[in-house]
Amino acid sequence: MDEPQDKQARHKRKMEKQKSQVDQGIAAAVQERGVLILLTGDGKGKSSSAFGMVMRSLGYGHKVGIVQFIKGVQLSGEEIFIREHHPEVELYQMGTGFTWETQDRAADIAAAEATWAVAERMLADDSLHLVVLDELTYMLGFKYLDESRVLQALKNRPPEQSVVVTGRGGGSALQALADTVAEIKDIKHAYKSGIKARLGVDY
Repeated sequence: MDEPQDKQARHKRKMEKQKSQVDQGIAAAVQERGVLILLTGDGKGKSSSAFGMVMRSLGYGHKVGIVQFIKGVQLSGEEIFIREHHPEVELYQMGTGFTWETQDRAADIAAAEATWAVAERMLADDSLHLVVLDELTYMLGFKYLDESRVLQALKNRPPEQSVVVTGRGGGSALQALADTVAEIKDIKHAYKSGIKARLGVDY
């Protein structure tokens, strides 16, 4: 067997083995229910990934709810697109901006609790196929919200409802409850090199 044929044979064996592993994984996944996804880590792209799932869900005609903690003072491309092209999507924003801007713990806690009441209602709504809780982890990290109350609502949501939680950290209890946990690592960021945030890329 010459080298090209040998290379092709080795590639074929490798792909056959990989296909077998993939097929076994698909066959083993028999549960049909919503999932809880936690997107965490100090890298860029957690909210972007969540909104990608929003677009995917809307593409199938599913009903979606979005709650944004922290963000909401500055417009984002996601907000503009949702409000202009998908007004049927309920998008609620805490609207206080970042905690280091408000510098008022009592006001931040009150805003977080009011926003969580909206999230809690969405988590009880079985018509919502997907709920995004953007930057929720910070509310837990700063202890603006009661962790047990948050976890209880996530655990008791409708069986077919999927939830995406974003933000750094989140705690071990939330990670244990989640079905999927992905950590986005910050390897390099343009901002640290003095490059301004880019409209349509960063916000």
